[in-house]
Amino acid sequence: MALGLRSSTLNTNFFRPSIEGEIPRIHSLDNLSGSSGLLKYVSSKAFPSIRAKSSCNRSLLTHETPAMTHRIPIGEHKLHGLQSSRVKGVPVFVMLPLDTVNFEGALSRPRALNASLMALKAAGVAGVMVDAWWGLAEKDAPRQYNWRGYLELVRMVEKHGLKLQVVMSFHRCGGNVGDNCNIPLPPWVLEEVSKNPDLVYTDRSGRRNPEYISLGCDSLPVLRGRTPIQVYADYMRSFRDTFKNYLGEVIVEIQVGMGPCGELRYPSYPESNGTWRFPGIGEFQCYDKYMQASLQASAIAIGKEEWGRGGPHDSGQYNQFPEETGFFRRDGTWNSDYGNFFLQWYSNMLLNHGDRILQASGAIFAGTGAKLSGKVAGIHWHYQSRSHPAELTAGYYNTRNTDGYSPIARLFARRDTILNFTCMEMRDSEQPGHAGCGPEGLVRQVASAAQYAGIHLAGENALERYDDAALEKVAASCFLQENGQKLAAFTYLRMNKRLFESENWRRFVGFVRSLSEEGCYGKLSREDSGRSDLSVSWLGDRNLRTEAAALM
Repeated sequence: MALGLRSSTLNTNFFRPSIEGEIPRIHSLDNLSGSSGLLKYVSSKAFPSIRAKSSCNRSLLTHETPAMTHRIPIGEHKLHGLQSSRVKGVPVFVMLPLDTVNFEGALSRPRALNASLMALKAAGVAGVMVDAWWGLAEKDAPRQYNWRGYLELVRMVEKHGLKLQVVMSFHRCGGNVGDNCNIPLPPWVLEEVSKNPDLVYTDRSGRRNPEYISLGCDSLPVLRGRTPIQVYADYMRSFRDTFKNYLGEVIVEIQVGMGPCGELRYPSYPESNGTWRFPGIGEFQCYDKYMQASLQASAIAIGKEEWGRGGPHDSGQYNQFPEETGFFRRDGTWNSDYGNFFLQWYSNMLLNHGDRILQASGAIFAGTGAKLSGKVAGIHWHYQSRSHPAELTAGYYNTRNTDGYSPIARLFARRDTILNFTCMEMRDSEQPGHAGCGPEGLVRQVASAAQYAGIHLAGENALERYDDAALEKVAASCFLQENGQKLAAFTYLRMNKRLFESENWRRFVGFVRSLSEEGCYGKLSREDSGRSDLSVSWLGDRNLRTEAAALM
């Protein structure tokens, strides 16, 4: 399929990402793994190693650009404390509760956490993930950091022989799916926002979103003499210096937050106060004065000054459907010269923001042994439409005619960063028909982009799921890559009381084993009285699970 907009005659190369070379879109599972490439569900008493078939259509390789011929050989790097070429399956990490460290800077429920880590270790997980909240560690004053609770956590994780993924969380916690606590940005930052509301993202109605600092002021000294990028860099530098003895050994991955929910995107679908509801198309977030100034300058640069007088006027509201708008409907303004100009500008602003942060973090953590990763949102609703409106408002220029994920993958490749993607547990058949969802096709598209860029892909589940169908789907997704490649790691959302409930835990133990056995998912049977490795694991950690559930 042609990648250029068929109605566009204006030369807009000025707005193209700095990393060139788009790849063909892949819409069919058969193109990646053949008609029989899906991993099969197996009985809970048998755990043979099953490898995903990878009879990929070799003609796809003829589309490689010169940049693609120098891809990084996947499997030659040390990932998550393990030599990836020697690891049989996919290591599993588990997200810790959002409030693992409290407002006083200490561990919340340390006894429960200790019992939980013991149970997870017995179940065979590789490690855990924690958010290092900017709103907690630097809340008292600029450059005054409190890492006490995180240091206690790292020592506890080390004691249990686990590894740790740490998220540099520069966003607010609260108001999104799964947020069960409220951790705002640092008070001194919010004080600056109160003086200058344009420091945060703004929609067309003038609604301000304090989840994350607007990327429009990345390079301006708006935070008490420092730019936001400098503030993020100082924060990461302090973390590096504090935990230098653990980086690469216990702390094996630094996930760099680049937007709301830690994801590289705009806050186009905010759930707080009922602003947005699934499956609304969302709204563009480009109406603070800094974003508007950039848009105006870009329009003037190509001799189209009138295009810089605000975002699209016909793009609708948060909870509308594509066909209800002039911009997103089947043959709407998105597929015009103006639409191409605006969407290129909007998505490139996001790419440049990610590049600035990853460049800074790469320099800070170079030589520590810890790998860098970045998270991309799994925006699967309206994926079946021509315009992909929910992805467009979030900053991903992905439509029926353009590939929005290859530029992101190439950015991550240039910055030697793992691409972490969500919605690995979702099936198209589970989604409401009116929403035009396509999570399976979306995962395949992102996996293909990562493969061609030569970067490692890691995964997460987007929603809390404990059922067999979701775990089986994750197991299949972890091995759904060309040439038999697998995910670098899978991080399970999330550790809580429900995970330790008997049936959920029984399934989870089988799931962890399935990924170590290369994708053959099956839960441990209640009637299994044998002495397989899995049944021994279940019997051995049952008391730990019970204690952890009671304490939580």
